[in-house]
Parts: sequence; structure tokens; C-alpha cells
Amino acid sequence: MAPAKASKQAAHDWLWTYQEEPHRTRRHQIIKAHPEVTKLCGPEPLTKYVVLFVVSLQIFCAFILQSTPVFSCQFFLMAYIIGATANQNLFLAIHEISHNLAFRSAFANRMIAIFANLPIGLPYSAAFRPYHLTHHKALGVDGLDTDLPTKIEAIFLDSVLGKAFFCTFQILFYALRPMMVYQLPFTKLHFFNVTAQLIFDAILVKACGWNALAYLIMSSFLAGSLHPCAGHFIAEHYVFERPKASPKDAISDGPAPVETYSYYGPLNFFTYNVGLHNEHHDFPAIPWTRLWTLREVAKEFYEPLPRHNSWSYVIWQFIWDSDVSLWSRVKREQQVGSGRRVTAGWTKEEIEDINGAVKNRGLEVVI
Repeated sequence: MAPAKASKQAAHDWLWTYQEEPHRTRRHQIIKAHPEVTKLCGPEPLTKYVVLFVVSLQIFCAFILQSTPVFSCQFFLMAYIIGATANQNLFLAIHEISHNLAFRSAFANRMIAIFANLPIGLPYSAAFRPYHLTHHKALGVDGLDTDLPTKIEAIFLDSVLGKAFFCTFQILFYALRPMMVYQLPFTKLHFFNVTAQLIFDAILVKACGWNALAYLIMSSFLAGSLHPCAGHFIAEHYVFERPKASPKDAISDGPAPVETYSYYGPLNFFTYNVGLHNEHHDFPAIPWTRLWTLREVAKEFYEPLPRHNSWSYVIWQFIWDSDVSLWSRVKREQQVGSGRRVTAGWTKEEIEDINGAVKNRGLEVVI
């Protein structure tokens, strides 16, 4: 493993590694030790009912706030406490559905993702899925994994104020960054996502006024800002235990830094157990309701791993700890000219879904 450049520059470079991402290896080890975990894979029928409830809740809240001034304590607290928590739940419902875990039918999964998108106010579910699947299959790969900060972000936000700005507006970074890294083709699904969202927004404004739409958009912004549930964005893959620096072009015999952290606290209740992030990356085909079972069955693999105990503290530590910054991410080079292969033991359908994202980037995804 070759983390970062030596000495003082180490704090201003990524943690580079030549090692394969750990989840595929651990997945094979767990299946070998506990073959019964494969029975946990498959859709979770409960997901569609949770989505229906939360979408209904947000529409109801938008309705009752239609006459409440946007710049009032009541409006803000409603958007922060209820709205942001609900829309974070919908963000993660779309995340769950992107793995085809609501229905067996691919078409039904795409449609419920677009339905879950409605209270978010802006269309994004169709674009999210291919970017997210690429994140799983090319974890940490520079130029492919859009969960990684760009160099411009890392340079200009490398301070306490910069990190505070990033945490406050991180939802905008996550929304705009993928288009800066690489663009996906605009498909019929994207068109339907945009059309359905515009129709919903127009009906909402016509029936309840602009304040109702402002509530939904404010809820989405706050969901990805300084909100306890938003801590998962940083907690999942930022390295909080920085290894000793070594030259980028040298391969270390030591272990690679831990690049995925889990969280087992109560906020998982609102977020489809996304805190069980090592478990999710190891087995993306296991739905949220069965991740705890996976952890219990394979606890000898998960107990030794470092974890976070509080998403709120993650945000606080990220801002104030000088050893943690946007540079604190494990990266892997694409090596476009070498024909490097990004391996993933997943389904043919999932591989086909991201062909458009990787076919022109010198990478081959192996089933």
C-alpha cells in the first residue's frame, strides 16, 4: 500500500493504494465461512411501505406549512427536525432501491425510486443509480468513484472554515460533483424522472403554494447539511485513522488503511441501516432489514473493524481535527493505458447498468 507523499506533503495528498478494495475479498471469506448468508439476499417487501409512509408524511407537512412564513422558527424547525430526517430517509430509500432491493422487477424498482424522489423537490434518482453502482464496483478509483472529493475541493476547503463550509453545503457537492468527474448519457429514464418531478412540483405549487415546495427543498438541503443523519456521508469512507506517510510510488508491506467505517447507533432506524456500511459494501444484495443478521452471523469479521459511535461527533471531528480533511480518502489510480481490470463478483445486470459509465475510461469490469 502506498498512502500519501512523505513528510509535510502527506497531509496534502490522498492515501494512495495499489491493493484491491477490501469488500470483495471479505465477501468471499464470509461466504466460505458462512455460506448461509447468501440466503439473506433479495428484495425487502417492507421498503415500499416505508417509502409510501414517508412520501405521504412530507406531502402532509408541506400542506400544513403552506401559510407559514418561510423565514420563521416554526418553518425552519419543521424542515430541520421532520423534513430533513424524512428526506434523508428518502435519499437512502433511493440508495436501497438502486440495488434492486424493493421489488424483483427492475422496472418496478425504477418507478418506486422516482416516486421516492418526489418530496425531495429536484429530480436525481435516475442519475444516482449508475453513479452509485460505479462507486461500489470502483471504490476509491480516481476518476470513477464520484463519492471521492475532487482535488479542487480538497485544496480550497483545507481549513476549519473550509471543512465547515463543506459540511454545511455537502449536499450540493454530492449533487454537482459527478457531472464534474464524468457525465452519463441522458436516457428515457432520466427524462421520465425529470418530467414526473416537474409535474409533481407544479401540482404542489398550484394546490398549496410556493411555501410547500420551499419546505421540501429546504428539507433536502438540511438533510445534507449540519444534520445528525448527514454525518453518514463523511462517516462512511473518510479515513479517521491516518497511517504513517510513505512515498506515493513505493509499495508498503503494511496493511492498507481502513476505508469504510460502520456505525451501529440509533440513527440507523431512520436511514435504512446505512450505518452498517462495511456490511452493505460486502453484500450490496442484502437489504437493510437483514444487515443486522449478516453482522451477527459473521461477527468475527466485523467486530475487529474500527467504527464510529456518533454521526454528530463525526461532523465535529471532521471540522476541528487537523488530521482529518477532504484529503483523508483512499484512492486507486485508473491506470487507463495498462488495461487495469476493476473486479466485482456481482450480477450481469448490474455490470451492464454501468457500462455506459466506464466503457470509454479504459477499464474492464469483470463479472
